[in-house]
Amino acid sequence: QVQLVESGGGLVQPGGSLRLSCAASSFTFSRSDMGWFRQAPGKERELVAAVRWLGGFKDYSDSVKGRFTISRDNAKKTVSLQMNSLEPEDTAVYYCNSNPPRYDWGQGTQVTVSS
Repeated sequence: QVQLVESGGGLVQPGGSLRLSCAASSFTFSRSDMGWFRQAPGKERELVAAVRWLGGFKDYSDSVKGRFTISRDNAKKTVSLQMNSLEPEDTAVYYCNSNPPRYDWGQGTQVTVSS
């Protein structure tokens, strides 16, 4: 059974930083494109950052480009999201999954950006 466990969220002031982590199990992580997604209240879930398994190519949504950095560690089966210069609009529950999503969603981790 595939498990995706996100962690690292919290409450942060605008301009602050957080680092999210996702631990994956029970699938061929090293050969899976991975992504970080987020869902804000009343909005659909959206992909914000992605990393390819081959070559490590990274891509970002326009709303986070230049502020967020995705990385992966295939040996540890983890994918991380470094989030800098956080804005109130980044408030959401953040999830990881393959890209495109193939597995059941984990519980996510709440990120709240507020003064």
